[in-house]
Amino acid sequence: MAEDDPALLRLRVARAEPAADGIQLLELRHPDGSDLPAFTPGAHLSVRVPSGAMRNYSLCGDPRERDRYLLAVKREEGGRGGSVSLVEGVRAGDEIEVSEPRNLFELDGRAPEYIFVAGGIGITPILSMIRHVRAEGTKRFHLYYLTRSAGVTAFREELSAPDLAGHVTIHHDDGDPDNAFDLWPVFEEPTKAHIYCCGPRPLMDAVRDMTGHWPEKAVHFEDFGSDLVRPRADDTPFRIRLGRDGEELEVPVGVTIMEVLRGHGRRVPSSCESGTCGTCRTGYLEGKVDHRDMVLSPAERKKSLMVCVSRAKSDLLVLDL
Repeated sequence: MAEDDPALLRLRVARAEPAADGIQLLELRHPDGSDLPAFTPGAHLSVRVPSGAMRNYSLCGDPRERDRYLLAVKREEGGRGGSVSLVEGVRAGDEIEVSEPRNLFELDGRAPEYIFVAGGIGITPILSMIRHVRAEGTKRFHLYYLTRSAGVTAFREELSAPDLAGHVTIHHDDGDPDNAFDLWPVFEEPTKAHIYCCGPRPLMDAVRDMTGHWPEKAVHFEDFGSDLVRPRADDTPFRIRLGRDGEELEVPVGVTIMEVLRGHGRRVPSSCESGTCGTCRTGYLEGKVDHRDMVLSPAERKKSLMVCVSRAKSDLLVLDL
């Protein structure tokens, strides 16, 4: 575990138990029982996992609750190891470091009604929104929750409760593309509803395509740039140099520039670590960058990169550090 960051909260894991096949539910509380910082529907925490990396996880609890945070973490075998580290390395009674809640997926309270689309673990921020909307009791909503099977459907029992009949559609495709749920009838005719979608990139791309005729401000997505941080088949190792005459470090396949810097005692400001927030923007002096962020403009990419996701197309990158 990396040394404590004073900007992070140290919370106790009150529960760590399966929420579905391959999904772990974590309940976090303050060690002395104090209230936790408030959060709004759709918010997330940055969590320092046992490996030392920071990863983002959406809060899925009721925003009215101040005594606990609830996270549901899917064990991603093909990811960068953060979820595996958290699921396998954290048990009830442990303490972990987390940021205060941040929200990049804010629920618009002015919307008269909501359409929620969740794919797999994408249910986590959506569930927080649903809990908020139900507590308010004044807005209509409908959830379309799409998963591979009943066994991997987190919160299935809660969302199948009789009082949610008519508000929730759960569909399992059994891994068969021909059995995918048809969302086009939902989006064919624009309404005054706001759409919130979270899940795998193919699902979000499909929803984006189907809602191109909706008002842009009424359609919202979140994925923390999950596809941006996933290793690619053509990734290769490269070197970074810290300043023109500084130390040279190797960046292996499957490891980010940020992780290499952190491993050598160099702290770079960070938040999302997925190429979506812009916090870790770093200048570079030489080299060819493989930009993988969703933040920088073409002009900005000529001088800067996001060290949480970007790699090099050249053998050496000289960073302005």
